[in-house]
Amino acid sequence: MSDSPQYTPVPPQPSAPPPQPAQSGLSDNAAGALAYVTIIPAIIFLIVEPYNRNSYVKFHSWQSIFFCIAAVAVHIVLTLIPVIGWILVPFVSLGFLVIWIVLLLKALKGERFQLPIIGKFAAQQAGA
Repeated sequence: MSDSPQYTPVPPQPSAPPPQPAQSGLSDNAAGALAYVTIIPAIIFLIVEPYNRNSYVKFHSWQSIFFCIAAVAVHIVLTLIPVIGWILVPFVSLGFLVIWIVLLLKALKGERFQLPIIGKFAAQQAGA
């Protein structure tokens, strides 16, 4: 017998998982829907990375901004028209509210729903 110590093989240890890229915290659908909440998140998503590189979030941000501008412009025009414009304001506001809810829900579902005129401009700005 020799005085050398006995060698016992060590079973291989499972390797550590590869490092994951940093998560932004919001899914694309959530960020797209959040862009419709007010104009502020839409502008922030166009400035802050990684959202400003995502065409889905950029599209919904641009569409939200253009939709907001259109709503304000229509309301200003209607308020300047005496009587008939003033009567139409509540109905037009209700229409904008319904469209806004549809846009928000479509973005939350992951759909790239384009409004007839505004959606085309938003798609061009987003590069989609």
